[in-house]
Amino acid sequence: MSSLNRYTRKEINGQPALWKSVYELLLSKEREAEAFLTPILNVPQIQIVLSGAGSSAFIGDAAQVFVQQHTGCFTKSVATTDIVTHPQLYLPERIPTLLVSFARSGNSPESLETVKLADSFCNEVYHLIITCNSEGELVRYTKENDRKSFALLLPEEANDKSLAMTGSFTSMLFSVLLIFRKRRISTAKEEVDKIIAQGNKILEKQDCLKEIAAKDYERVVFLGSGSMLGIARESHLKLQELSDGQVICKYDSFLGFRHGPRAVTNEKTLMVYLFSPDDHVYQYERDLAVSIDNDLRNIDCLSIGRKVDDTFKSSFSLDLNLVADEELNIVPTTLVGQLLGMYKSLDLGLDPDKPSKSGAISRVVEGVTIYPYPKSLQA
Repeated sequence: MSSLNRYTRKEINGQPALWKSVYELLLSKEREAEAFLTPILNVPQIQIVLSGAGSSAFIGDAAQVFVQQHTGCFTKSVATTDIVTHPQLYLPERIPTLLVSFARSGNSPESLETVKLADSFCNEVYHLIITCNSEGELVRYTKENDRKSFALLLPEEANDKSLAMTGSFTSMLFSVLLIFRKRRISTAKEEVDKIIAQGNKILEKQDCLKEIAAKDYERVVFLGSGSMLGIARESHLKLQELSDGQVICKYDSFLGFRHGPRAVTNEKTLMVYLFSPDDHVYQYERDLAVSIDNDLRNIDCLSIGRKVDDTFKSSFSLDLNLVADEELNIVPTTLVGQLLGMYKSLDLGLDPDKPSKSGAISRVVEGVTIYPYPKSLQA
């Protein structure tokens, strides 16, 4: 039997069932997590830093506004790859900090160094680690520092075997969105059932996405607003890495795209609109879609999230019955970029499990040397 696409397809298609398993895990861990987080979130002037590398960093981008909204604590998303080089900019000595680390393997050199730097720079620091690997170094860290750290270890199925993060990304995003909610996790069941249905709906339409992926485009632009901008960022990376860089991808907000980045479009560009469920926001998004529809170069587009809008043309539209105050709907939307990436990879004759022919990218980043931060600069 061929080993081509052995894991990626299974891991993408298995996500709705995985979210159910993660939800059950969160229910079982709710009291334990609450006991850890409640006193920390009541620390005066506590800041929350959401951090990871690559796709794991984009989880923070997508979740940041919701975590801040629910906790009332200043929250920022900062990649570990930024913290490692400039810790003094992100880890103030006198500000209490909760560092939330997202990690599929828990072995990324930047993730491990970020935890150590936080311990070194901050007078008062706590660690919430959301990971998919029970044997990762970050899990080991929490066992050695259990008084100030807590590890949420996701089901083994979340620990993707393929190069690209799929189930691991959506599971960690799903987890952080629920774990910081003010309401009991059990009250989210109806919303969880809905995103599972939304995910299945996207998977049922994957033949359409397969046809679109087979088209001769050379650039793809993903647009999103607010928290959906983080999903657009993750989607652009997913398609770009699964196509081994043969398809150049960009991401932006709908309004931001007007201010220069629109120059990237040409006749072989595919626009992917990740529309907001908020009617006010959608007015701005629709205006941009109409503007691109009027472009004489006949630029193709996909519309995700809203009902078909006759003011512009789409090759593919998928209504997910989104509701403005249901923040979990950003989770299933991620599947669109994953499916486009997988099918484009296959269309190009690549193996989605390991699309990098040169080996330039790998499942766990390699070749990163961590240099000790000079004590003379740590003031």
